[in-house]
Amino acid sequence: MPVVTELFKWEGTKAKLNTHFATENRQFGSKMTDSKYFTTTKKGEIFELKAELNSDKKEKKKEAVKKVIASMTVGKDVSALFPDVVNCMQTDNLELKKLVYLYLMNYAKSQPDMAIMAVNTFVKDCEDPNPLIRALAVRTMGCIRVDKITEYLCEPLRKCLKDEDPYVRKTAAVCVAKLHDINAQLVEDQGFLDTLKDLISDSNPMVVANAVAALSEIAESHPNSNLLDLNPQSINKLLTALNECTEWGQIFILDCLANYTPRDDRESQSICERVTPRLSHANSAVVLSAVKVLMKFMEMLPKDLDYYGTLLKKLAPPLVTLLSAEPELQYVALRNINLIVQKRPEILKHEMKVFFVKYNDPIYVKLEKLDIMIRLASQANIAQVLAELKEYATEVDVDFVRKAVRAIGRCAIKVEQSAERCVSTLLDLIQTKVNYVVQEAIVVIKDIFRKYPNKYESVIATLCENLDSLDEPEARAAMIWIVGEYAERIDNADELLESFLEGFHDESTQVQLQLLTAIVKLFLKKPTETQELVQQVLSLATQDSDNPDLRDRGYIYWRLLSTDPVAAKEVVLAEKPLISEETDLIEPTLLEELICHIGTLASVYHKPPSAFVEGSRGVMHRRLPARTGSGESTESPDVGTAAGGSAPEAAPSIIPSQGDLLGDLLNLDIAPSTTTGPPPPTTGMQMGGMDLLGGGLDSLMGDESEPLGGDIGGSPAMGAGFGVAPAVMPASLNAPVGGGLGDLFDLGGGVGMPMGAYIPPKTVWLPAMKAKGLEISGTFARRAGVIQMELILTNKAMSVMTDFAIQFNRNSFGLAPAGPLQVLTPLGPNQTIEVSLPLSTVGPVMKMEPLNNLQVAVKNNIDVFYFSCQYPISMLFVEDGKMERQVFLATWKDIPNDNESQFQIKDCHLNSDAASNKLQGSNIFTIAKRTVEGQDMLYMSIKLSNGIWVLAELRVQAGNPNYTISLKCRAPEVSQCVFQCYEAVLKN
Repeated sequence: MPVVTELFKWEGTKAKLNTHFATENRQFGSKMTDSKYFTTTKKGEIFELKAELNSDKKEKKKEAVKKVIASMTVGKDVSALFPDVVNCMQTDNLELKKLVYLYLMNYAKSQPDMAIMAVNTFVKDCEDPNPLIRALAVRTMGCIRVDKITEYLCEPLRKCLKDEDPYVRKTAAVCVAKLHDINAQLVEDQGFLDTLKDLISDSNPMVVANAVAALSEIAESHPNSNLLDLNPQSINKLLTALNECTEWGQIFILDCLANYTPRDDRESQSICERVTPRLSHANSAVVLSAVKVLMKFMEMLPKDLDYYGTLLKKLAPPLVTLLSAEPELQYVALRNINLIVQKRPEILKHEMKVFFVKYNDPIYVKLEKLDIMIRLASQANIAQVLAELKEYATEVDVDFVRKAVRAIGRCAIKVEQSAERCVSTLLDLIQTKVNYVVQEAIVVIKDIFRKYPNKYESVIATLCENLDSLDEPEARAAMIWIVGEYAERIDNADELLESFLEGFHDESTQVQLQLLTAIVKLFLKKPTETQELVQQVLSLATQDSDNPDLRDRGYIYWRLLSTDPVAAKEVVLAEKPLISEETDLIEPTLLEELICHIGTLASVYHKPPSAFVEGSRGVMHRRLPARTGSGESTESPDVGTAAGGSAPEAAPSIIPSQGDLLGDLLNLDIAPSTTTGPPPPTTGMQMGGMDLLGGGLDSLMGDESEPLGGDIGGSPAMGAGFGVAPAVMPASLNAPVGGGLGDLFDLGGGVGMPMGAYIPPKTVWLPAMKAKGLEISGTFARRAGVIQMELILTNKAMSVMTDFAIQFNRNSFGLAPAGPLQVLTPLGPNQTIEVSLPLSTVGPVMKMEPLNNLQVAVKNNIDVFYFSCQYPISMLFVEDGKMERQVFLATWKDIPNDNESQFQIKDCHLNSDAASNKLQGSNIFTIAKRTVEGQDMLYMSIKLSNGIWVLAELRVQAGNPNYTISLKCRAPEVSQCVFQCYEAVLKN
């Protein structure tokens, strides 16, 4: 909202001017026209205007100000007249005052010292008997973004916030938001935020709406401030004001309501009942805001409730009505409906006809309607849908026809009963011999074969007839796949594939890869007839091609076929998984967030605000409330308070899912290192953002896009924040001992001084044969709170190595080099050097698999080399990880039982005190110890560098070498790595 305000400020000024001059025209009729103000180009005009502005005649003065404003509007510099225009402020004429204020708003920033002259008049106008002048003065002062003036604004603003006239109060409410944007600290110190909160209880609905708008805007720039402290009483006041305020006021209030989480389903139903009338509003923005509130609160209503069904029926008509607006509004409505249909298709399941395309719809509306038609397609309406799609396939717009043909294929995959009819329709379209229709049809038939194997293969002969007309890579690749997959049913499959092979190097990569696989499939099915063909394609792929993807696949097939043909058959001809019905559905957590942003730009882009709003400030991740009505917050991450004590730390960092390819690995460049001495001291923040090597990896890697280390996949992000779900203590903690739970925390004696931290032995990370003679071994250590990567670099090549540099890929805990790799002398043949590289944890974060995997690139004067290694997670255990006893107990109870993991540590011969002492050396702190029936129980806490806490219960039985450990953590993905650390520390 602040961006929009800035963007349109000058446009708004022009609009005000046009309105003002139009009013003047109507008042004076034919006596004068205002166009003359904009056409004059006289020389010496500034001098004349100066004289007129200082005239004693009011009319002449007014004329002069109009001329000044007109000049300003067309872009002339009239700042020299600033003092003369300011003198005109001392007037009772409201129109003249408005014009002077417009001038001031425009030029105050370039003439701050002169603008101070106007302060007295502003303060005086804020006490004028006319409420319009009072409001005008406070509005203008808020628009003048000069620090010196804001100091004088506080007292008049305070009075206007409590003014008897609602027009002045509503103007003052917006002024607080403007002032906060200029000087946030001043607003907080002066107590304006509390006054603004009080205005939510105002008797005038427009004052309430503006107060909500101002608080919402301030809250956006301070996401954790909880300014809009909503409760049932304040919600009731907002709902009361909702019926009486203007349409834009209603939008502010509805957006505010959408951020509230009702206590239970009864409150949710009550709010829905009072918001429902907004669905019939004429303004589409009000309708979408109301839909957002209802979609969110429906989550808390039981589906068997009668009102739930009624609400579903009420939501359909307003959404349908939005589609009768102009195309631009239709598009926005369709993008929002697309989200709604993915979340609740039952709302519009009977409204298929409204999404049928009209001949005069713009292409962007047509394509969006098609998408929604497919989402709503079902057995009940598939006949209607197919008839429409067949019509669309004969249109003249090529993009639309392509999408329509593809939609027929999607319908076949989605509604199994319609598959035969869809295939028949596609064959009819192929018979039209329209090139682009035929090609799209072949692409979607390939998908139908994947969905329904051995069912529609009778159409292959028809497809093969059109082989020569295919010129698009996707269609050629699809046809090759069909020929390879069903080679045993096609008599001349080898001839067909050989015809593609003739221009192998001219084909796109997609076609080359598909052709390679298809010929290998053919060979495995008909080995005697196609041996020469497979040798030819393997030779083309491995020896004559520059594409690394193609080469790699060729070598894999070659080795498979030459070493183990049976294994090759199992791999290449393996049964393929059926393709899913909906491949383009938005991921559920993202869909939930987008539902919370209905009616905003996020719902049109189908991206969360964080993806296109610069910087993270003010971007809040929202989610739908739980159906149980547990009262979870709608913001993420949520930080609650542990029962019986405060949360030990802020919510831990969320680890994003890994989904990036090798192209994103590093920012590397082959430029030589210029470091010749020790690095300058850097702060933690600087370390994290440092780009040691500069440039981008794309230039190095060509077009490779395979993920490093194979298919790593994207795991769900770790949960963060303290929730409120009740949890139970482990059985051992609930045992009756002494005076109850409070007596647990009497530490047993005998815990000696901690030993040093565990450091794993060095291992070879990069063998010399993979790095042109450079061998890298190493390990990780934590010394005095600093994580070190200890490297041994060995030159097994015949040439000297220089210019070393290192870079890490994004990783689960943000590990990054805290400085350059210090290899100060050239590394000669057969020489070895040991280097210690300090690491920081403020680098970019991305979840890896496994969690402690680190992808590294090392550069020297010869090349860039890549390797992966795994660091012990104990390197991330920080020194302030000892939790208070009561906080430990409360947190253990607070973490859900589902987050508890249990492990066995075998063959460990330490007693409990020795184990505690050894673990403390690696920052695993014992909080309490007790003995029950000869079994020692140690309660321990660990804190990771990103703020995640891990709580542990270690059971040690005298004479038993097997320990049992229970781990609890709000990010349970960490538990396996933490267990491995326990095992490594205790056994070494």
